[in-house]
Amino acid sequence: MQQRDKLDSLTEYDFVLYYRHAVGFYLLHNPIGKDYTMSLQLGDVAPDFTAETTEGTINFHEWLGDGWGILFSHPADFTPVCTTELGAMANIKEEFDKRGVKVLAISVDPLESHEGWISDINETQNATVNYPMIADPDRQVADLYEMIHPNADNTLTVRSVFVIGPDKTIKLMLTYPASTGRNFDEILRVVDSLQLTAKHSLATPVNWRPGEDVIISPTVTDEEADERFPGYTAVKPYLRVIQQPAE
Repeated sequence: MQQRDKLDSLTEYDFVLYYRHAVGFYLLHNPIGKDYTMSLQLGDVAPDFTAETTEGTINFHEWLGDGWGILFSHPADFTPVCTTELGAMANIKEEFDKRGVKVLAISVDPLESHEGWISDINETQNATVNYPMIADPDRQVADLYEMIHPNADNTLTVRSVFVIGPDKTIKLMLTYPASTGRNFDEILRVVDSLQLTAKHSLATPVNWRPGEDVIISPTVTDEEADERFPGYTAVKPYLRVIQQPAE
């Protein structure tokens, strides 16, 4: 009641100031155009789906089984950068196989388009596409994984990469613009780091490569480190370095 009396006593000028302040506060915390849907984050369960691919119908979680997986999108079929990327992935896929990582590509083009494009990829990139490609013309999967960024392009997917762990949770997300091809050697390096640190309480330093020294996680006490990682070097109390353990 007191609040009502206070508002009734405001002059027109006071009310305008009050209104502008209230609107400004609202827009500060609720900007126009903001998407209020929950975005995917690291540690989230990767959304499941059923889709048609160049190797038949798959259920994503069932297809992954109890292993690792990579889902990566490309903006469109019969485009130059995408052609080089899918050829590169085909040529490096054996390395992902060695690590127990399944590979799955996607674009919003139909299955017939994928099938026609694969022959071009094989011809121009000296490759044989050896992994399934999702046909997603209704954008079901693209929307689930937020692969379409309207401020970049409201119809085509950006170059997204998702690494999924054996527990079906998202371990890595990368997003590249359509104009920039991805570095699949770097994605392979990240997979090596993810798989190593999933087994051990370790972290990998800048520019780390398999076989190089690693860092003991800050969550490990010195007493635990002495037992689990004997011989480590304490550069600083928070920076303890050890040779990469054998698998």
